Amino acid sequence: MKVKVFDEGHEKDLETSINDFLSTFEGEIIDIKFNVAVGVFSEEQIYCFSAMILYRK
Repeated sequence: MKVKVFDEGHEKDLETSINDFLSTFEGEIIDIKFNVAVGVFSEEQIYCFSAMILYRK
């Protein structure tokens, strides 16, 4: 089993990264985990959109 982790600051960027990975992927997807985290720095909100794909080649 292998793991691929994605981490982006915008949900559309995460979507693009995952779709790019899957477009050339050959194997079996076992699971996909998704998470969103929000932090505040000064007066700015910082988002972290991440996903982990568990797969087998």
